[in-house]
Amino acid sequence: MNVVGIIASAVAALFSTVVLAKGVRRAALRCGAGREPGGRPSRAGAVRRLGGATVVLGVGAAVAAGWGLGAAGGSGRAVGGLLAGAGAVAALGLVHELRPLPVPLRLAVQTGAATLTVCLAGLSLAAGVPAVIGIVLLTNAFALLDTADGALATVGAVTAAGLLACAAVEGLSGPALLPAALLAGLLGFLLHNWHPARIRPGASCSLFTGFALASSGALLLAAAPPERAAWAALPVLATVALADTALVLASRRRASRPLLRNAGDHITHRLRRVRVTVPGTAVVLGLWAVVPVVTGTLVYGGLLHPALVLVPLAGSAAAVLALLRVPVYVAPPRTGTRRPATGTAHPLVPSAPPVPSVPAGGTPTGTAPARTATGRPTVPPPPAARPTVGLTADRG
Repeated sequence: MNVVGIIASAVAALFSTVVLAKGVRRAALRCGAGREPGGRPSRAGAVRRLGGATVVLGVGAAVAAGWGLGAAGGSGRAVGGLLAGAGAVAALGLVHELRPLPVPLRLAVQTGAATLTVCLAGLSLAAGVPAVIGIVLLTNAFALLDTADGALATVGAVTAAGLLACAAVEGLSGPALLPAALLAGLLGFLLHNWHPARIRPGASCSLFTGFALASSGALLLAAAPPERAAWAALPVLATVALADTALVLASRRRASRPLLRNAGDHITHRLRRVRVTVPGTAVVLGLWAVVPVVTGTLVYGGLLHPALVLVPLAGSAAAVLALLRVPVYVAPPRTGTRRPATGTAHPLVPSAPPVPSVPAGGTPTGTAPARTATGRPTVPPPPAARPTVGLTADRG
């Protein structure tokens, strides 16, 4: 394992991401903040959404340099294919951020990139087809985590650390190169993405992160010996992303809502509903990801039985069921009841007799004034005191 080359690539990815993210942040401040008059998104908002491209550029450049210098070892061809597929997916996300693309086109590009990675990794047809499906699924699952400040970067960094630990157990340079650089790049990006976030990952960074993690797992699966139980250990590393996807699909299915339409029903939104702060949400997701990552790493290293991967899976399933009980959808207003017209008494509420208004002269409106025998109206005497009924009504 080329430890020096991997560490150098990680350090390069860290500094590159920090410097590029700082430049994007300054560009967003120069463009202005918030929204322009009329509710239109400002240029600063667009720049912040594209801030995740700094992770793609920093990590991609560091991995390409390490790959060119031989840090990938004997897996150079597979790492090159992985880097090309991740770049294609990141470009897809960048275009989708600027102009939304249809779902079939996005899935086609992701499937083509995953197929290229699996073919260059050397997986057989029986293992390659599930690997392609898993890469596409995890790519979109990690993309759904970009719903709160620091959530995607925290979970992605924890998952990349698990993949790096599994690759270090076998001393594999190729599968360890991209997770090491991605871990460093996400930590550098987290400095600017922590709440209150100055820049956001966007579709390019979220798709790149998911594809890189899933494809690195496929490379590790192809290079791992059979006694490592990689088939059971590696999928557990993505438990949080899969739990969020399962929660969203189950929640929208129960509420009869479109499955592919954005709504505030992710894990981060539900944690906010139960009064967890935005930084606390990222911390909770990070701690949640640590449990399956540690379990999967220990199973891969042979320190735990493969059946123990069911423990974090069962805990995550219980958490999903508990989060399903948190209300997130706003009930539509009732339109079937009709309000009674003005002047019409409600059928269930007895109508009170009208109270005649008393003008300044003292004669109730709508009643005939009292007259003397000669036909002239009488003048009522001034009231001796203010009636107590009116005071009671005003206070009550």
